[in-house]
Parts: sequence; C-alpha cells; structure tokens
Amino acid sequence: MLITQLKPREALAPLTDGKVFLIYCHGCKEVSFPVKEAAEYQKELEAAEKVTGVLTTDYICNPENMKLRLEKHMNEIKAADTVLVFSCGVGVQTVSEYLEDKKVCAACDTYPLPGFQGVTPLEHKCDQCGECYLNLTGGICPITACSKSLVNGQCGGSKNGKCEVDSEMECGWERIYRRLAQIGRLDVLKCPTQIRNFATDDEVSK
Repeated sequence: MLITQLKPREALAPLTDGKVFLIYCHGCKEVSFPVKEAAEYQKELEAAEKVTGVLTTDYICNPENMKLRLEKHMNEIKAADTVLVFSCGVGVQTVSEYLEDKKVCAACDTYPLPGFQGVTPLEHKCDQCGECYLNLTGGICPITACSKSLVNGQCGGSKNGKCEVDSEMECGWERIYRRLAQIGRLDVLKCPTQIRNFATDDEVSK
C-alpha cells in the first residue's frame, strides 16, 4: 500500500500563482488519498477564483480512459496556467505525457506503506520516495527515468540520447530537458536541488 500526502502550502503556492485546473484520482484502493485536505485546499483556490475546472476520476494511470476524460475538459484546461494533479506519481506522469504543452504539477508527495502496492497498466513508475521531484522536472520522474536515479542533472555517460547503463533506454535527463524546453520552463533547472529528508519515509511508515 502507499499513501499520498498534500504538499505543504509553501510548496503549492508557486504552482497556483495563476489559474489552475484540478484533477483528482480516487481509483486505486491500494492508495490512501488526502481527500479531506484536498477538498479544503480546493475551497481556498475557488474562493480566490483560481479554478477553471475540476475532474475527479478513477485510475488516471490508464492512458486511454484518461485521454477520453481530458478531451471533455480541454477548454477548461487551456484556460488554466497549471494542471494540478492529486494522485501518486504515476498519475501525474500519465497526465503530463498527454498534456505535453501544458504545465502539469503534483499536488501530493507519495510514501510507501507495507502491503500490496497496486497495479498500473503503464511503464510509468513511482518510487514512492517522499518529496516528489516531478514539479521540477516537467512531469518526468528523475528517480525512475534515470538508471542511476540522479536528481541533480545528467551524468557524463549518455551517448546519442541513450543511457550508458541500458543502451536501449532514453537518457532520463535528456527527456526532462526536452520537456522543460517544450513548455518554456528551462529556468527551473537553475534552482538548486533540495536535499531530501529521508526521515519522512520512516515517519509515515510507522
């Protein structure tokens, strides 16, 4: 099982500086979602007239299902500066891959708990590492997309866009760079990577 927790308000504030479209995933019973906290946060955003629309669905990690649902809300999504996703990291990556020209951000951090971890039909993975990096890397996870799980940029071993560990695998950080360039967010690479507080994993798992 795994648990998602709403990110701290100070982390969410820069993501909701403009208009936002909200996506909630309530599908996977192996995931504990911060339903009450998310609802309270939505009310705050609506009071500030920042919400262009809301989509609540199940299993957003299913790309075919998610594509159909997103298409019904495209006008609301286009009106938003940011799509804010309340799910585990797999869901955020799924939405980001489809909305490739839009800023897609994670509203939650994901932590592991003992037990069954759920099933995803995609190659996307969430390592449940706590402080989610997806908001700094264009919705591409550096932990799972990079064979070395590097969080501070590309190593020196990639060649022709391929990973030196697996020549059949695209370099995760080249993918991240292309994605950030596509959505005009290369400036985030200037930000120093925060040192992860691994103690949070132990605190949640207790």
